[in-house]
Amino acid sequence: MNIPDDSNDAKAEALLTICLHAAFADGEKSESEREQIQKLAAELGLEEASSLGRQVLLGRRPIGAAVAALPASTDRMLAYEMALAVCEAGGIPSDMEKVFLQGLRADLQLTESESRTVETEVDEVAMVPDVPAATPPAIPAGPDNNGMILKYSILNGALELLPETLATMAIIPFQIKMVYRIGTSHGVELDRRHITEFLATAGLGLGSQMVEGFARQLFGKLGKRFGGKMAGKVASQAAGSATSFASTYAIGKLADVYYSGGRRLDTAQIRSSFDRLKGEAAQLHARYLPEIQQRAQTLNPTEILQLVRGQGPA
Repeated sequence: MNIPDDSNDAKAEALLTICLHAAFADGEKSESEREQIQKLAAELGLEEASSLGRQVLLGRRPIGAAVAALPASTDRMLAYEMALAVCEAGGIPSDMEKVFLQGLRADLQLTESESRTVETEVDEVAMVPDVPAATPPAIPAGPDNNGMILKYSILNGALELLPETLATMAIIPFQIKMVYRIGTSHGVELDRRHITEFLATAGLGLGSQMVEGFARQLFGKLGKRFGGKMAGKVASQAAGSATSFASTYAIGKLADVYYSGGRRLDTAQIRSSFDRLKGEAAQLHARYLPEIQQRAQTLNPTEILQLVRGQGPA
């Protein structure tokens, strides 16, 4: 689905509120998710995301009020789609997340057919296996992984320039696939659980990353401080593209060092290395922006799904 261009502030807040409830549905991760969401919101000037996050955690934004602000069935299906994508960002939802999603379906009054349609679409992207169906071609270890890392970074930067929620959902699967291929190139067999734990250790929150992407889509059009709706939307897209490019590039470079060096880095070293690499990668975004924009012009939902099902960039 696409987030409608005519969505007003109340609708946008309701959709983001539901996304935030989804991010906090697993009590074990709520604290880290809260910190990551507030950090990302501050970096991108998305005061709405940071403020709503605090209000949701304090119980001041009940989910029932958010649902009531979405009378149209299409908006309710969109809300469920976004919430499901947040819960599935790290893999199979936990028991607490499953209970939350079951309650959300009831609150949204979705028919079985509507919920099944949404679940099929989201599962096709979010739950794709990290291990390719066929054995991938041999990938040289070491510096030769740099080209692959850059291609994934450009692709994820391009996805942020697209309006489809599908594009936002595909960013994490591509990051997972990239890390899997890097590990394989160094003779390390990885599964999805290990990869998501590695990403989380680095500080790349999966649920919060998804919420942040949806927040940009919802509020980027407002952008009064950038000089109007269109200027705000463009500024938000550029910021999102830079963030996804930098995060993907940094995690790729970190994974290359980590798996080539026998996984000897501790948690503090992983976190500090990721922050440093992300800062360096942010400076590269402007250099590769023309390629990112060109890649965005060639992408469509069909190709995105094909890339998710396959290996992604060659």
